[in-house]
Amino acid sequence: MSTTLKVYIVEDDPWYAELLAYHLSLNPDYEVQQFNTAKDFLAHLHHKPGVVTLDYSLPDMKGDQLLKKVKATYPDVPVVMISGQENVKTAISLLKEGAYDYIVKDDDTKERVWNVIKNIRENLALKQEVEILREEVEKKYTFSHIIKGNSQVMQKTFRLMEKAVKTNITVSITGETGTGKELVAKAIHYSSRQNKKKFVAVNVTAIPKDLVESELFGYEKGAFTGAIGRRIGKFEEAHQGTLFLDEIGELPLNLQAKLLRALQEREITRIGGNETIKIDTRIIVATHKNLLEEVKKGNFREDLYYRLLGLPIQLPPLRARENDILLLAKHFVDEFCKENTLPVKTISPTVQRKLLSYSFPGNVRELKAVMELAVVMSEKDHLQEEDITFHGNTTFEDFLSREDTLKNYEMRIINHYLDKYDNDVLLVAKKLDIGKSTIYRYLKNGHLKAN
Repeated sequence: MSTTLKVYIVEDDPWYAELLAYHLSLNPDYEVQQFNTAKDFLAHLHHKPGVVTLDYSLPDMKGDQLLKKVKATYPDVPVVMISGQENVKTAISLLKEGAYDYIVKDDDTKERVWNVIKNIRENLALKQEVEILREEVEKKYTFSHIIKGNSQVMQKTFRLMEKAVKTNITVSITGETGTGKELVAKAIHYSSRQNKKKFVAVNVTAIPKDLVESELFGYEKGAFTGAIGRRIGKFEEAHQGTLFLDEIGELPLNLQAKLLRALQEREITRIGGNETIKIDTRIIVATHKNLLEEVKKGNFREDLYYRLLGLPIQLPPLRARENDILLLAKHFVDEFCKENTLPVKTISPTVQRKLLSYSFPGNVRELKAVMELAVVMSEKDHLQEEDITFHGNTTFEDFLSREDTLKNYEMRIINHYLDKYDNDVLLVAKKLDIGKSTIYRYLKNGHLKAN
């Protein structure tokens, strides 16, 4: 926040104006200016003061009229009204018109003004801090910051995300565990017109089944044993913002009907209550399950499925993202080194081949953990093969059970053999019974990494 707070004192009594100005000027962070008439004050209003103290009885304009002019021009500027008379009706009227406070002139006025302006400054500092944090969050969750990827499948994902931010359509995100579904939901929220409001995330699997209803819809005092007070549910908390329901496929069947009604009617009722509460909440859901299969099995309502489908975004597994593995690996290494004030480490070609030959069942989340551990274990300025530790299942059966393109299977197999036979292209070509030109072509296109 700016270190200086501009304070305008509008007071027709020169002696009293000097008294207030002197007292406030004792704070070196205040820049105090005095005005004896409304006309003079309005001529300087375009400089936008941080706060105004305004005498109610000016010679050329009544305080309530001047207050309205200030609020019409700068509605966010706090105005403290000061009057020689203690009139409750006048005070209430001025407060309704937007006055920050109403102070009666007496022996304690200057101290009360000091305290009020001190509170105003603290509130302004807090608001500015919140705004800075919001801007940082918005920047953090822009598409280019949240997801690193140049692959064609990720470019398609970015295009869908861009469509999602233009309207408040429901978004359904699917993908394996660890592909970044919540991060995508946050990126959509902070890039949309709801970005000034709350993003509220609920992981359905993390809540005991008997508490899911109260978590989503809230409850009234006495609704059940232990309900000692009213509790606002996540729908209300996310009003005019975004409610992200992660692992929606795990929602109990008995609550699916209530969720459907809330989405259709745009209203909810707290448990134990009779009041109908209107909601204006954008919904984004995510699941690692195939919801259509769950509908066929009778585990998920068909009508709710189509209500939630909206704009579907399928996040690809890491193994299907071509060389994004290496791009992400470098990003995670650089980020971890920066956060821990460590020298930046490079990734050796042998490590690159090892990364490309692995299926990453835990997807991006697993890659991040692998690279951070590698940095910790490394004793050189570059990561070596022995620094990389995989904890996932790397059996051949796992390799085949995970759907992938033939091209990606081929590259992973070639990478594995290049690593095994110390980058001997001719030997690898012989072992795999393929032409060496195929390997050289992949090397040239950057799909394979060699020493």
